[in-house]
Amino acid sequence: MYNQRHDADVCVVGGGMAGLTAALAAARHGAKTVLIHERPVLGGNASSECRVHICGADRHNGIPYLRETGILEEIRLDNLARNPNRTWSLWDLLLHEKAMLQRGLTTLLNCSVNAAEAREGRIVSVTGWQMTTQTHHEVRATTYIDASGDAILAPLTGAAFRVGREARNEYGEPDAPEVANRQTMGMTCAFASSLHETPQPFAPPAWAYKYENCEELPYGQDGHGYFGMGYWWLELGGEHDSIRDTEMLRNELLKTVMGVWDHIKNHCPRTRGPAGCWALDWLQFLPAKRESRRYIGLHVLNQNDILAGGRFDDLVAYGGWSMDDHRSSGFLGRDAKGDAAHFHQSPSPYGIPYRSLVSKNVANLMFAGRCHSASHMAMSSTRVMGTGCSMGQAAGTAAALAVKKGETPAAMLRHMRELQQNLIGDDCYLPWVKQEVGALAAGANVSASQGDPEPVRDGVNRPLGNDLHAWTHRPGDWVAFEFEKLVEVAEVVLILDSALAMDPQMSHWYPLHAKKLTRPPVQMPHSFRVEVRDGGCWVEAARVRANHQRHVRLPLGRRTDGVRYVLESTWGTCDGTNLYAFLPASESGKAPNQGMGSGDGGVENGHL
Repeated sequence: MYNQRHDADVCVVGGGMAGLTAALAAARHGAKTVLIHERPVLGGNASSECRVHICGADRHNGIPYLRETGILEEIRLDNLARNPNRTWSLWDLLLHEKAMLQRGLTTLLNCSVNAAEAREGRIVSVTGWQMTTQTHHEVRATTYIDASGDAILAPLTGAAFRVGREARNEYGEPDAPEVANRQTMGMTCAFASSLHETPQPFAPPAWAYKYENCEELPYGQDGHGYFGMGYWWLELGGEHDSIRDTEMLRNELLKTVMGVWDHIKNHCPRTRGPAGCWALDWLQFLPAKRESRRYIGLHVLNQNDILAGGRFDDLVAYGGWSMDDHRSSGFLGRDAKGDAAHFHQSPSPYGIPYRSLVSKNVANLMFAGRCHSASHMAMSSTRVMGTGCSMGQAAGTAAALAVKKGETPAAMLRHMRELQQNLIGDDCYLPWVKQEVGALAAGANVSASQGDPEPVRDGVNRPLGNDLHAWTHRPGDWVAFEFEKLVEVAEVVLILDSALAMDPQMSHWYPLHAKKLTRPPVQMPHSFRVEVRDGGCWVEAARVRANHQRHVRLPLGRRTDGVRYVLESTWGTCDGTNLYAFLPASESGKAPNQGMGSGDGGVENGHL
């Protein structure tokens, strides 16, 4: 056995989507970061091990223009450019590269945290066992972010947490139970199948459960009509301990999955004919978990907060998924209509406060993802991974800023405006918070080849209601900022059109197929250039080719009295593309090493 110590500014525990975005954000903001993850692949429920699609405030694209941007959008756009066939192993590879190539980030895979040292209300270190190298990795950091889902640092450090459903009178939540209990939502093991040219008989294993009648399954005959992808209602565990009993529940789920597939192939009058040439080609052995421990933070987000829209002064993330409360009995229980879950009303978007990401009793502990500080009812919405990424990027950015300032995470409440503007500057969306445009862009004269270009500096970087907040243009069009005197332009930032009204999800769920993007959208700018004015003439300062990213930052370092963007081509034929922001700045923001992805196609006279 071996021992290795790592000293860091920020330690993130858990490499699911919330933890990955937290770690990337912290490292990009200059924090020396260590990410500990117990699996060989990143992404958690979104990885090839579970294949859960990343849901969020846009509700499977049902509410246009509300999908999460920032790091999640960057990853999804990389996936469209590099993985058009939506291969799960290539998705794993993309996530792996994001972490591996990120400057300032050390990733410890196959490493399970099983010990921690805490003194006087602070975490001193965490230790994980890496089975592949037989090494104990000790990480000593200034700030810790738990994105493990199961809140592993809670029992190891004494951080306050809870399990189960709160009583209705605790927060006055209208849909909470009268009496509190420790029941949770369950976990799912899914499957995938594929169509063959010849009949594919199926003989179930002897240990599989038997379901001969459709009425034994949730939603009856209507619930299993599509069999290419497994069903979310293959769910168990809410009446058990959703951590301690995971292995037992996985075995029960496999018996259930095999029984359901046997029903589809051999017993159901609706599917046994059409399913004749279909065969299983994947089974999920790592259950996708919905709920276990939840931290108690400086604020516990509750159902009433969500129903009121979450207009917090310390808003740093947002959600919008319905309060999707699954029955604790899962597959074994349903109401008279056959429903295995209740979808309670919630607005989209609603705000999530920074205080729900900070521990109430451990000074240097933060959290993101489904273990953040929320009641059971609120968490039934915030648990989805798109919302988790929104929280993760906020937590990582805040942790790095706190380290830079030498302050605790809680003290960041005094720097909320700075934190919010950092997040918006990284293309995160914060409802009701506008980007503060710098003096250089705000004071310049802006003109364009056609149309009104003012929206490129209005501080809103996506459509809201009937307002595009964008300048619509076509190849050959340009927008320019002109200054009264020579100024130093350190960089320009562009927010381009990534088709927020379409769906880039990595998913094989059949209702999404018709509107799913599998390649960069046609309206995405493919090639463009940035010019500066020199002696009255426009000269090229940077050219970007094969771009597939929405958020582009181009360092210039040029003294000039004008700068302009010129579109050369898009990814396909379209009526026009939208430019949401074009902002020259006199001071360079951070220039993150984004690894594989942004600007892969190449930049001349500049870089991404």
